[in-house]
Formats: sequence, C-alpha cells, structure tokens
Amino acid sequence: MGGCLLATTVLVVAACGAGGHSGAATASNPLDNGVSGQPTATGNDGGTHNNVGNERKSTATKQAPTPRPPRRFTIAAVGDILLHASVINSGKAAAGPGQAYNFDPMFDDVRELISTADLAICHQETPIASDNQNLTVPRTLSFNAPREIATALKNAGFDACDTASNHTWDRGLTGVRQTLDVLDEVGIQHAGSARTQVEADNPPILDVKGVKVGWLAYSYTIYNNAGPNTQVPPEAPWLRSMLWPAKGADGILADARKLRDRGAEFVIVSMHWGDQYVHEPNAQQRQIARDLLTSNDVDLILGDHVHVVQPCEKIGDKYVHYGMGNFLSNQSPTQDRSLKVDNQDGSLVTYEVEEVTPGAFKVTKMAYMPTWVIIPGHKIVRATPDKYPDSYNRTVKWMTALGPGVCDAVPLA
Repeated sequence: MGGCLLATTVLVVAACGAGGHSGAATASNPLDNGVSGQPTATGNDGGTHNNVGNERKSTATKQAPTPRPPRRFTIAAVGDILLHASVINSGKAAAGPGQAYNFDPMFDDVRELISTADLAICHQETPIASDNQNLTVPRTLSFNAPREIATALKNAGFDACDTASNHTWDRGLTGVRQTLDVLDEVGIQHAGSARTQVEADNPPILDVKGVKVGWLAYSYTIYNNAGPNTQVPPEAPWLRSMLWPAKGADGILADARKLRDRGAEFVIVSMHWGDQYVHEPNAQQRQIARDLLTSNDVDLILGDHVHVVQPCEKIGDKYVHYGMGNFLSNQSPTQDRSLKVDNQDGSLVTYEVEEVTPGAFKVTKMAYMPTWVIIPGHKIVRATPDKYPDSYNRTVKWMTALGPGVCDAVPLA
C-alpha cells in the first residue's frame, strides 16, 4: 500500500513504520489556557518580576496559516476469495521444498495494481485454518483455507479483507477465531466477523494517508442458509452485528454514525448480498443501496457473494458496485455443468477519493480492470479486448447493464 495503514479499536493502538504516517494525534498541553501574559523571570530574591521593564517590546507580525492541501487516497477492491479443494491443490502443487502451500503465483498478473493502491480490500469468503487442519471438504459447501492464503493476500498488496459471508460459520467459533488470528499475524485488517462482543462493537477505522476511513461489513446469513435470515449462533451472539437482515438499513446507518463519532471521515460498507449467479441486482439490494447512500454517513458500497459481475450504480455522487464477481475460485463449467464461464469473471475496481471541503470526502472516479481465472492452475489474469476478450466483453456489459448514465465507471486502459 502506498500509505501507512492503522486500524483503531479500543483494544489496539499500533504505530506506523518508519517513514509512514504515524496516525497519532498531537495532545495539547492541559496547562495551556490559551492566554498569553507578560513574560516573567525569577529574581535573586526569589520573587517574580515583570521582565519587560524599559526594554523594547518585540512585535511579531502574525501570518495567516497556510491552507492545508486537500487530502487524496485511492482504493482497490475485489470480490470473492473462495478456496475450493482444487484451488488448494493448485497451491500445494506450486509449493517449493519446505512449503506446504504457495498461492503467490495466482496473483502475479494483478499484483501491481493491488499493491499501488493506498487501501486494497478483498472479500475473504472462507475461514482460514491457523493449523492447516480440517480444510475444505471436496464436493461440499463447507470450506476452510490453508493459512498460506493470508500470506499470499498480503504479498499481493491487500491491506484489509472482510470476513462477513455465508461461510463464516463453516468451522464454527473456532474457525472465526482462527481466521482473524491468521489475518492479524500477517498484518491484514478485517471487518465483519468478530471474536468477542468488544471486537464486534468496535469495527475498524483505518488510517489511509492521514484520512480516517471507517469500514463495516455484513452478510445475509451466518449459517449458509439459502436466503437472508436473522439466525445467530448462541455461542457467539455478538455475530448479529454482521447480519444485515437483522440490522436493517437503519441499523447499518447507526453503525456508520458511531464510526463518524469515533472520528471516521469516510465510511465504506461491504455487503454480502444478492441472488447467487444472477447478474442483475435485486430490488432489495437497490433499495438498501439507496437508503445508505442518500444518508450523510455512508460514502461507498462494495458488493460480493453472487459469483458473477453485477452492475455499478451512482446514487447522487456516491457509488455502489452490487457485485464484483469471483476474484479467485474454482467455479466454472469444468467444476459443475450447472455453472458457466461467467463464474470465472471478476473485477478489480479502483476508486479515487478526494477531500472536496475540509473533512468531507467523495469518490471522484471509479474504474475497473476485468479479470479472469485460468483453470486449471487458478491464476488470476487481466482480461482485455485482445487477451481473454470474451471475459472482458461480459464484464463491461454487466458493469453498465443498468443503462446509460447510471454509472460512469470505465475500464482501465
């Protein structure tokens, strides 16, 4: 990431590395009442005397403070990181001596754009095992990824990954804890699932080039049910905080306002929503997007889950991308004849964010890179008009499917 990134919670205060933005506020002197009196000195007799006397009083010309230049930062975001057994096997095949898995080669073609963003966000669809035990079960919908995927995501340039999905509970509370522990170990921030009530109550605020970026993430289910529901594991009642059917738009906005109260200047909401394998956003997605983006508290919505690319929409001067598609998965007709090549399509979406008035930010440009997952091997590559043109054309088509003028995002040149 180009800037220094700091996550703030009630539990952790981290300092940035040398040369980066410290993220630390400068405390004012509590003894300074802001009133400037005459200078004094202590005499030989121990008394205090006015030090001005007959000396000429110095005069200082007050200068107007130099206006601070507007702050700017960039975001890169991608959709589902979904480790089927075949993806894990590809990682095992790429491992060298002494390695269990190596997923780094899968990101080689897209690493540069991810790593040059000031804030790069992924959607980590599946749990991650800290001990590489009880991994993804082939030919089932129960997932668990090797810990090396977190290292590969960090090496690819991701700063943060949300963990709110219908697979969050695939390995129960142990899986929730191990996933977040592994992300913490490699230095990837996270939003969505939580290990405790305190963590759930304090979603992250990231320091991105001196801008406080609040981040929320929600799923339509925890138990991998077919549709939106409000069921919460009794052993982890705090996970209700990641269920948008339980929170509703009003609850999400309340969470966003709490982030604002904690100092967030720009708020991102990641949403796991929509009808699986359907390119068109449903009425519920579009209504929630309007409810959130017409408020003053949410600035950007990143959508995932449906495993195909869905359109973007500009509501007022704010963006929602309803579905970014799969970024890494084995979904394709070769896996299951009910699937289609569209499941290999994805998008690496970029946003330029600028301070339009002091303390107020908005996205001034959205662009996207169509991506394609090569199977076998599971390498993520850039799709262009000349290279993987069918994938490129599908992604451009669906990105703009809501009609002319609905979204002004453009493919990256």
